Amino acid sequence: MDICSGTGEMAFYLSRLAPERTQVFAVDFALPMVDQALKKKDSHKIFFILSDINALPFPDKTFDLVTISFATRNINLNKEGLLQSLQEIKRILKSKGRFVSLETSQPSSSLIRKLFHIYVRLAIKPIGQIISGSKSAYSYLSFTIPRFYSAEEFAEILLQAGFAQVTFERMLFGVTAVHTAVK
Repeated sequence: MDICSGTGEMAFYLSRLAPERTQVFAVDFALPMVDQALKKKDSHKIFFILSDINALPFPDKTFDLVTISFATRNINLNKEGLLQSLQEIKRILKSKGRFVSLETSQPSSSLIRKLFHIYVRLAIKPIGQIISGSKSAYSYLSFTIPRFYSAEEFAEILLQAGFAQVTFERMLFGVTAVHTAVK
């Protein structure tokens, strides 16, 4: 299952990579995003569910894998809220199931971190506004990206949520990180 799936890109990738007969679910709370996903080729191969991440409509121990891509920041209203969301994800994972999160991170090098934050402020917000015509969406990104956790801090939060075998890999000089955790 891919949560906060948006237009379903990760769910489509999972569907292509998964063994035949694997059921892939895409969950998002925004109907316009799910509507866009349903218009895509091969959308019939994925089960699209409209739901909030904190009240997933699945029994305990349903999924082998849960993914989230560039949306963990969106469920991080505060640390307690993030922990609650992660515990809900853990609830629906089977024993030994995996959670994989791809998210922006904070580079460990202070110079790269400073340059990254300048780039976010000076480039992402204005360029995104020009391309999309949406002032609020890219203002939100430029606000949340520099405030999200470092790879080490997010790994610790995953452990606090009850996950085990938490690992991470930094990418792009630490600007993003992939975290894997096991139930």
